[in-house]
Amino acid sequence: MSPSHADKGGPPARGILRRLGEWCARHFVIVLVAWLIAVVALQALNRSVGGEYSDNFTIPGVQSSQGLDVLKAHDPQAGGYSSQIVLHDDESLTALSSPMSTTVGDLEKLPHVLSAQNPLTQAQQQQQQSRSQQQQSQQQQPDNVGPLSTDGKTAYITVRFDVQPSTLGDDYLTGVDRAVEPLRDAGAQVEYGGPLGELARPAPDDRVSEAIGFGVAIVVLLIGFGSVLAAVMPLVTALVAVLGGLAVLGLLAAAFTFATVSPTLATMIGLGVGIDYALFLITRHRQNLMNGADPARAAGHATATSGRAVLVSGCTVIVALMGLYASGVSFIGKLGLAAAVTVVSAVAGALTLVPALLGLLGRSIDRFTVRRPVAEADATADQPKGTWHRYAKRVERRPWQFLAAGVAAVVVLAIPVFSIQLGHIGDGADPTSFTDRRAYDLMTDAFGPGSNGPLTVVIDQSDVPSSQRADLASNAQKVLDAVPGAATVTPLTTTQDGDVLIATVYSQKSPQDAATTDLANRLVDHTLPQAVSGTDAHGYVTGTTAAQVDFRDIVASRLPLIIGVVVALAFLIILAVFRGLLVALKAAVLNVLSIAASYGVVVAVFQWGWGGPALGVNGKVPIESYVPMMMFAIIFGLSMDYEIFLLSRVHENYMRTKNAEDAVAHALEITARVITCAALIMVSVFAAFIISDNIVVKMLGLGLAVSVLIDATVVRLLMVPAVMTLLGSHAWWTPKWLDRVLPHIDAEGDHEAAVTPAGPQAPERAS
Repeated sequence: MSPSHADKGGPPARGILRRLGEWCARHFVIVLVAWLIAVVALQALNRSVGGEYSDNFTIPGVQSSQGLDVLKAHDPQAGGYSSQIVLHDDESLTALSSPMSTTVGDLEKLPHVLSAQNPLTQAQQQQQQSRSQQQQSQQQQPDNVGPLSTDGKTAYITVRFDVQPSTLGDDYLTGVDRAVEPLRDAGAQVEYGGPLGELARPAPDDRVSEAIGFGVAIVVLLIGFGSVLAAVMPLVTALVAVLGGLAVLGLLAAAFTFATVSPTLATMIGLGVGIDYALFLITRHRQNLMNGADPARAAGHATATSGRAVLVSGCTVIVALMGLYASGVSFIGKLGLAAAVTVVSAVAGALTLVPALLGLLGRSIDRFTVRRPVAEADATADQPKGTWHRYAKRVERRPWQFLAAGVAAVVVLAIPVFSIQLGHIGDGADPTSFTDRRAYDLMTDAFGPGSNGPLTVVIDQSDVPSSQRADLASNAQKVLDAVPGAATVTPLTTTQDGDVLIATVYSQKSPQDAATTDLANRLVDHTLPQAVSGTDAHGYVTGTTAAQVDFRDIVASRLPLIIGVVVALAFLIILAVFRGLLVALKAAVLNVLSIAASYGVVVAVFQWGWGGPALGVNGKVPIESYVPMMMFAIIFGLSMDYEIFLLSRVHENYMRTKNAEDAVAHALEITARVITCAALIMVSVFAAFIISDNIVVKMLGLGLAVSVLIDATVVRLLMVPAVMTLLGSHAWWTPKWLDRVLPHIDAEGDHEAAVTPAGPQAPERAS
């Protein structure tokens, strides 16, 4: 490390961050008004021209997209995006022929509708065709192959759109409701399945989750630090920063397609890091005040030191999130971008809004207290040793035992991850208050679970001579009828131009079941190649379920790449900040272990069903395919907050004393309280989102909460001190050639001179 101005005997260094912090503290009126105007203007702009969030995305080049393109080219009405309107009558739907025809006709008149199929007439046509083929083939065909149940009480209208229905907006449902009104007036139960059901879901409301997270955060801060204003300030600054970030995200949504879960994810991350970052600065600032510093200079010094750690940590989180673009799937990359937007606003709020509020409050920050205020201990003071210092010394005496205990804990928690099943969570896991869940149950009872996720088989025979097409169709039908795992295979039909064969395969299991994924892959990899063997035809499996399987397979294949990219980027950042090869390696390995443990908890709760029903999840569900990827990027980024905050103090003390063991004990003592409080706050913020109706949000909330808890306890308080003790001074070793090429990043402002010697008011020791 290069010597500071103070080391040379010169004037105290006054870097950009120190000047920024002092300026914001002295000109707090300007900064606060600027933030208020910016947030209000962005929110107003977002309401007027901001975009909508939707799950309308495609993966170019996959076989399901190719099959859909073939359908669109040869039969536009058979292509597009389908959704089901499920009908049920305790008597019989066959008596509702007139309102059924009226409803289907009105649906076809709606914008973006390509076709709507009358289930009563379609069932009659398919039954006649099935009987004819049965007589010709002498094979037993299933009786119920149409959209009408055998008892006539349940049916579904298949509506095809030229755009994804879930992107049409809530107002579109008004027209759909008006179209199905004749059936409802006739006494039929009408439910929307698929994309229409998603469109009909109530808008997500995160205010309850935010209120719970904020309430717990206030209690933790009051108990941990004693000051009412110091407890409220991190919450206020984080909320303001998140509001600004969400407005920016809404404006970006006008130009780019972001998933519907994006604002919730951005809120979770923004609040978590925003509170943490503000807490780090306020803790250092209050210690400076207790040491007798002027409020403005204390705020400037806090911004130059802890603010620098915030800047490095924020950049690490952003880099980890943007690493999701390595997946090659824009949908996943944009989820990372959405979260990164609020991380940027949280960093901006910490470096400007927090110093401004500190300047506004001055020495009154501890005016209202519930106990004697405490703050971070002075890094250079020789003060009595507290509980955390004694604990660190115990770790140093038996490092292998503490390390083994930590490893054993994360390994046990990680065991379920070896049975992880990636997939798509079906409508059957939603609350019964959702129309798509009720539609799912009606379809399951009447047609079997596989009816909720039909697989559309498309055989393009454009290049097959007319003389060979009959044999191709006959052979393909035999092969399809024999495919394992299928409950029903409809007869192959041709498009109007005769160039494409179409059939529907229904799985024996639900769309989210692993057996359905296996069936889709079996059709693509084995059945269809066998069906078109010896011809120039090409087979595809398309539809919503097939697209979800393709997405799942791509994500599963690229997850190792994402892990490698994120770990490598975080490793390089830690290496550049602390210039210790083994320290960076230790950070990467321990973070991977903690993430594996959080994966294991998520698998046990949701996939194994150990507590899923208590969280409002109906039965056992697979892990949403992109959740592990998102969790890894977010957790790995967030864990760097505590890593940098702790290691910067270890490194600072080591450079001053050259005593590796005392440096660990000293750093743990002065950071344990703030790390514990910050972790509890972040856990409460994430855990509060478990009450969301969205199963994916529940997964992310639980996974992130567990990971932070493990990282801040088992990893940060057990494994890190033990490993750092075992490494000793070797932890900071870096080859000379590598040291020359690495950039110099000052994580805690080592070159910044202290604002003032300790004053007469000494802080209470953190214990």
